[in-house]
Order: sequence, then structure tokens, then C-alpha cells
Amino acid sequence: MARILRETLLQIREALLTWGPFILVGLAALVGAYYLLDPTPPKRVVLATGPEGSAYEAFGKRYTAELQAFGIEVVLRPTNGSRENLRLLHDAKEDVDVAFVQGGASESVRAQEEKKNGLEVASLGSLFYEPVWIFYRTQKTKALAQLPAMKGWEVSVGLRGSGAPGLVSRLLAANLMERDEIRRHYLDDTSAVVALLAGKLDALALVSAPEAPIVQMLLQTPGVGLYEFGQAEAYSRRYGFISPVVLPRGVADLSRDVPARDVPLIASTTSLVAREDIHPALVQLFVQAASRIHSGPGWIAEAGQFPTPARTEFPLAKEAERFYRSGPPFLQRYLPFWLANLVDRMWVALFSIVAILIPLSRILPPLYQFRVRSRVFRWYRQLRQIEETHESKRGDPRELLADLDRLEARASHIVLPLSYADELYALRQHIDLVRERLRRPA
Repeated sequence: MARILRETLLQIREALLTWGPFILVGLAALVGAYYLLDPTPPKRVVLATGPEGSAYEAFGKRYTAELQAFGIEVVLRPTNGSRENLRLLHDAKEDVDVAFVQGGASESVRAQEEKKNGLEVASLGSLFYEPVWIFYRTQKTKALAQLPAMKGWEVSVGLRGSGAPGLVSRLLAANLMERDEIRRHYLDDTSAVVALLAGKLDALALVSAPEAPIVQMLLQTPGVGLYEFGQAEAYSRRYGFISPVVLPRGVADLSRDVPARDVPLIASTTSLVAREDIHPALVQLFVQAASRIHSGPGWIAEAGQFPTPARTEFPLAKEAERFYRSGPPFLQRYLPFWLANLVDRMWVALFSIVAILIPLSRILPPLYQFRVRSRVFRWYRQLRQIEETHESKRGDPRELLADLDRLEARASHIVLPLSYADELYALRQHIDLVRERLRRPA
């Protein structure tokens, strides 16, 4: 049993000495590739939303719940709106990673930030329509036919920092209205609604998704009318970020038939925008969450219409483009996210490492064989010296026989794996052969 144990330990030792460096090289290459590719996404991401009570804030909470299932903490950062969100994304001193950005809000901000060499951003896709809602007091006019009819009115055009003021300015400019032909107020949505209902404002403009509670409330408030964009198609032809949409009859309240007819509106498209250096795994998680959150039917959009890579003003992130082209990565459909992401990010490096190590591994079996056989071969030097001494007649045969006996005694203690036992027996045969030659008379 002791000999069997020694033989087993010898095999383990020789295997470790032979394969150990090879394994260490492979592990070092894997560790280096891991740190170079950084496959694990950060556990915390900051999402810039919008004012409190806005649709952006509501959607932000849903993204928080979606990514929490994957161990990612989404920190919501309230802002004044799209223009501020875009400014935060461009600013390297800020920690905002992802933000909601309304269509049309990017042009002036992008121009300013590019002059300052701000950070580049990429789109993760368009998420939903944000119609332009112009609500007015019906006491002021029973039906607002055209925007120029608002000359001299007290109008809230949205909070500074949001995309609404700039968009309203473009609409008024398209109707050849001068900036001072309406009295502008820059109020948040809640303050603007309170002022409208109190008669301090004649109208207010909102750029918001229909899911916003304020929009749904104003649609059903007596004494408040909604401007119908009869020229919606013309606006969309003038501005590429605007789409003509229709608010269906009765969608706000079927029992009360609100609105009483289909209402033509114009809408910008809100996109999810991220810094260009965001981790690819986070892009996958966000676009997958977007497909679950925004793919259903809405007041304006049809089921499956969003999210989409179309109607975005920024270059599409490569990982987002991959999702829209082929869906979630194949492995994520069957494996936990962390494992699927690790393999997905590392497979190219793994393939390269394996391609290099396979040719190297071919030298290991001969090396192992050499190491084991060398435990026998080194004794042949002494055997050869004894034989040469006898042939040259320089030594006493009796002393040479004693040296040979000592050599045989040492050889009997050599431990070899059973598969190499023939080498040991061959050594003993050769010792006996030399012994016979020594015993022959000269």
C-alpha cells in the first residue's frame, strides 16, 4: 500500500509540475482578459427623469423596479426636463448615466455642449409619444381655431430647463408670431394648472405623455378646452422630430365620451439617451426593460410600436442596435443574466485564449513522459561509466561489481507510475548484462 501511495503521489507531483505552468498561463490570460473587457456592469446607475409628478418620474420608477431584479440600483434624479437632462449627460462632472430626452430638445443643447467638447451621448431607442397639449379656458374663447388667436394671452410655456419652452417657441414662430405677442410664464405643470383654473392664465402648454395625471385630469375638467392641431401633418413636414397623432374619441372617459371626437395632435418622441461610454450590459438591461414597459398599447401608440430605433436624434448605441435587430442575447434566454453576460462579453477572448493554448498543450504529454523517464535515464550514466572503466581495464572488477550492486540497490528504490514500469525493468536487465560482462574472465 505504501508503494502504491508513493506511485500515486509521484504521478500527481509530475502532473502538477508539467501542467501547472500551462494552467497558470491560461488563468493569467483569463484574468487579464476579464479586467481588460470589464464584463461585469456597475451595480449603480443614475437616471435623470423630470419634474415630480411627471410621466418621466413615473416611468423612472418602473425602470428602477425592472433593473432591481438584476441587482442593479437605479437612482432617480429629478430635473426640470429634457434640456437639463441632456446638459447633465454632456457634463463630465455630473454622475448622470441615462436620461429621458424629448425630441427637439437636443439641438440648442448639443450645439452648446459640442463647443465645450462635452461627452458624447447615444440613443437606446425611442420610447413613447409626447403630444403637445395646449389647454385653454373656454371662458376666454369657446374654440381656439389657430395659434395666432392667442395674441395677448397669459400663457405658461413650461418650466425652464424642460423641452417645452423651445418647442412652443418653434410652433409660434411657424405661425409668424413674435416672441412678445403672448405673455409667457415659465411655470411647472402643477403651478400652471392651478393658475389656469384660478383664471390667472388663459392657456398653458404641456409636452407630456398621455399617462401624466395632469393631462388626464385636464381632459375631464369642465371649462378647459384642448387645442386641436388641424395642421398636424404640416407641422410634421416642417419639423422632423414631430409626428402627427390622433387622440381617439372617448379614450379619456368612455362613459362620458371624453373627448367627444377624434382630436388631431402633434407629438415629439421621447428617447432614452445614455452616455456613449455606458457599460454594454447596462444598455441591454435598459432596452430589454423598455420593451417590457413601453411595448403595450397606449392612448396614442399601438401595441408593439415602441420602443423603436426610429425617430431618434442621436446615434444608436451598438448594443441597442443589436437588440432591435435580433432581440435579447441567445444565452440570456436560458442562463442567469450574470452568467450569460459574462460569456457574451468574454467569448471572443476565450476563443482566442483557447486557440493559443491548444498548440501549446501538445508539448505537455512529451514533457511529462520525459520527466518520468528521466528518473531512470540518469542512472544509465553511472552504468555507462562502470562499463567504460571495465573496458579500459583501469579498475578492479571486484570494486566495479560492488559499484554495480550499489547502483542496482538504488535503482530498486526508484518509484515510477505503473505505465512506465517497463523502463525500470529495462534498467535492471541492463545492469545484469553489465554484471555478466564483468564476471567474464579477461
